[in-house]
Amino acid sequence: MKITVIGTGYQGLVVGTCFAESGHIVTCVDWDKERISLLKQGEIPIYEPGLSELVSRNIEEERLFFTDSLQEAVQNCLLVFLCMDPVLSYSTVDDIIKPVLDVVKIVARVMTGYRIIVNKMTLPPGTADKIKETLKENTPHPFDIVVNPDFLKQGTAVDDFLRPDRVVVGCEDVRVQEIMKEIYSPFLRTGRPLLLMSLRSAELSKYATAVMLAGRISIINQIADLCEVWGANISEVREAVGADSRIGQTFLFPGIGYGGIWLPRDLDLCMLFAKEKGISYYLFDAIQKVNKERCEKFLSMILEHYKGDLNGKTLAIWGASFKARTDDIREAPSIFIIEELLKKKAILRVFDPLAGPKLRERFGTQIEIAPKQYPPLEGAEGLLVLTEWNEFRRPDYERMAQLMKEKVIFDGRNLYTPKTMASYGFRYYSIGRPPVG
Repeated sequence: MKITVIGTGYQGLVVGTCFAESGHIVTCVDWDKERISLLKQGEIPIYEPGLSELVSRNIEEERLFFTDSLQEAVQNCLLVFLCMDPVLSYSTVDDIIKPVLDVVKIVARVMTGYRIIVNKMTLPPGTADKIKETLKENTPHPFDIVVNPDFLKQGTAVDDFLRPDRVVVGCEDVRVQEIMKEIYSPFLRTGRPLLLMSLRSAELSKYATAVMLAGRISIINQIADLCEVWGANISEVREAVGADSRIGQTFLFPGIGYGGIWLPRDLDLCMLFAKEKGISYYLFDAIQKVNKERCEKFLSMILEHYKGDLNGKTLAIWGASFKARTDDIREAPSIFIIEELLKKKAILRVFDPLAGPKLRERFGTQIEIAPKQYPPLEGAEGLLVLTEWNEFRRPDYERMAQLMKEKVIFDGRNLYTPKTMASYGFRYYSIGRPPVG
């Protein structure tokens, strides 16, 4: 089947490449000529484990193509997937939808026959209806609309697409539903469901998922606060809570809060949707507020240890990306913490397995960016662990103790056990557990 994907950002590139990997002929289109030129050579502008190899292989096998011509991309395909980069600055719902409708208008004018327009983007409820209106006004050709939200996670996006938990399809036509079942059938062979629903339900399903996941993180963090003041251990409490089959273990890890641009944005948008319809949204607001407080609380822990004086203190930082297996530092908790520590005139040495170049672009010479994990510890008066990279989970504790001037660790991800830290003589602070040492 011939598929066109509009947008070669994070979502579009993963979607197009994974469809090509399953045998479809995919053309990805973008207006950025420089990006298209690089992609044609197999060079990708984002980091995602496993993606580069898939792009190169499918280009070589002539299943994946790139172009900057929307007319060329749309003229011979059956399905057009909308995967443009989302609007990140907005005041109203219309601010988010308008750029999408502008692209849809162009698609309508270059269509040469029947097309299925598939919205893969996370857009406000009601967007599909406006896409339909725009198409009707700008093309004589027949079309159908599908809402097909993605549930990709940065760091595991390729695997999430190839082996999804579920596929959601909002569609009004039975024939189109069958086409969607066909293109997704290679990814659902293990029995994962393809869920058919209305356009509006499909549009809201992604937002609902984001709210639930963000809510779990904020709830476990508030429970961690209770553990701290009552002398309990959040690791033990979390284990008991997660063993309940109604709750489960996932997204119950306390820390310095969720980051990235997606969860915060989706929560903000849910509040905007509610506000525009005049209904309450106090729970959404509370989830966001709890999350924003996490970094401030963590920073207070550091300041309290040093009695408010960080001037000239050398602190090592492990991890800066908002989560492991990505180089994305947008809205990462680490950025707030680094900026606040710099205001206190701390000397910062940062190591992240992938995010070094983006940190350098953001902070320049304000911080020292280390190429390896252990050098930042030499002579350091403290270590902050801010991202749960696997490389940090089983470090050489003895080497750490020898390198550091002051053996103090502030663990924002609860990667280590207090007992182990105490055995090596560290003063160890974590989330929802009593400090040791």
